[in-house]
Amino acid sequence: MFEEKRSNRLPLAAFFLLAFGCSWLVEVPLALAARGVIGVKIPEYVHYAAGYGPLLAALAVTWFTEGKAGLLDLIRRITRWKVPLRWWLAALSPLGVYLLVGAGLNLFRGTPLDLAALGQVDFLPPLGLAAGPLWILTFGIGEEAGWRGYALPQLQQKRGALGSTLILWVFWGLWHLPLFFYSYPVSVIPGFLIGLLAGSVVFTWLSNSTKGSVVVCAVWHGMYNLTTACGPCTEGWAAPVISTLVMVLAVLVVVLFKPSDLSTRKRTPSAARPQAP
Repeated sequence: MFEEKRSNRLPLAAFFLLAFGCSWLVEVPLALAARGVIGVKIPEYVHYAAGYGPLLAALAVTWFTEGKAGLLDLIRRITRWKVPLRWWLAALSPLGVYLLVGAGLNLFRGTPLDLAALGQVDFLPPLGLAAGPLWILTFGIGEEAGWRGYALPQLQQKRGALGSTLILWVFWGLWHLPLFFYSYPVSVIPGFLIGLLAGSVVFTWLSNSTKGSVVVCAVWHGMYNLTTACGPCTEGWAAPVISTLVMVLAVLVVVLFKPSDLSTRKRTPSAARPQAP
């Protein structure tokens, strides 16, 4: 029994090691260059390639441990777009909040709704409407295919949804560590971790409510980054307002749904398939 439990942990440990390794292979050189430790000039836009570390790790570990059948199952969950309309509305909700609150401020205070601000992202020229697809296709799909597509179902095989979410939050937070050496100020770490915890709960709620749909989580991730990570968003009302609403939503999810599932559906563990030899 001890050997069986240990063997079940090995793929998950391998996933985290690969996810960190693939992403930090991009981010650590950026951090060292930003701190003057190395004199090599590295284009800062390669930062967006770091988002694919969890995706690559999920594909590699699934292929090695579960073979073609497991890989096809993972791809089906990544591309599962046939979900009730309400979940697509939930996925787009950060953008909806931005538009509604911005329109309200424009109406009552005369503050203009700056849609062009959403296209201003770090390390790239203004992208306009292309910023949305950029966020979804990089850190959206890249992260969520790993965190919620692979790691969360694996954790939920032996644990409840809330416990699995807390464990994943710890690893997800550590994964972001290099950012604080070249992109984010260290002073925001406490608030960043609280926001990440709230986001982890929301992602589990979305995943378990949609039978593990990664694309729904990826769109929500992309819309959240779009409306909170642009330069003007972080300096204005958008980031604090939307982040606060996410925290409120996370509390409601925990209070209204059972910690074992964090949704009206049963939690979504990965299917028990025999491992490839």
